[in-house]
Amino acid sequence: MAELRRTADAAGNGAPAPLHPSRDYPPYRSSVLRHPKQPLVVVRDPEAVELTGPVFGVTDVTDLDSDLTRQHVGEPLGERITVTGRVLDRQGRPVRGQLVEIWQANASGRYAHQRDQHPAPLDPNFTGVGRCLTDDEGRYHFTTIKPGPYPWRNHLNAWRPAHIHFSLFGTAFTQRLVTQMYFPGDPLFSFDPIYQSITDERARERLIATYDHDQSSPEWSLGYRWDIVLDGPAATWIEEGRS
Repeated sequence: MAELRRTADAAGNGAPAPLHPSRDYPPYRSSVLRHPKQPLVVVRDPEAVELTGPVFGVTDVTDLDSDLTRQHVGEPLGERITVTGRVLDRQGRPVRGQLVEIWQANASGRYAHQRDQHPAPLDPNFTGVGRCLTDDEGRYHFTTIKPGPYPWRNHLNAWRPAHIHFSLFGTAFTQRLVTQMYFPGDPLFSFDPIYQSITDERARERLIATYDHDQSSPEWSLGYRWDIVLDGPAATWIEEGRS
């Protein structure tokens, strides 16, 4: 996987500016408590880390993994959507064979996780987890349900905009990038400190998917397109310790 780079600042004076927001962004309360405060640990034997890590191959990822609406016996509730796009490097070249994983809340804004006690209904036919491998053109494809917003107790009346978490692996499991995809026109953007912690407006906009009518299927699903650029000036913003 290409290394994530730093971008020039908005003023265009050539001075490097960090792509990521501060790890201890005060309006996002838990980041002050959870952000790393010690230097990174240097791995002395990287090959040993690779040997003890998990392994995946083409036979381990099936079509059912990328269609979150067919993973259970019944139909999940909510608006069925198709999410597709390309994973690219800084030169716009496709990144092939990339493992892309997603996880998300259901249509009511609740995760299928024991720690999520949001008083919204669980959907027995929707787990909210999927994965696929990019093809030769760097394309990924998921069929899922549009997630709902949910409260998260960061502050009074705090609600997260609807989003889907994305995880991308490079040539090894130690090369992992995590980010979020949002939906266009969400009224909660201006109230969300996670989204607002990204001070570069262009970087924020690159996290919002585009409705693509050509990707919509008649009487089946609405289509969204979202490309992921791994590095360079047009790089997709990557989460650092955020959930």
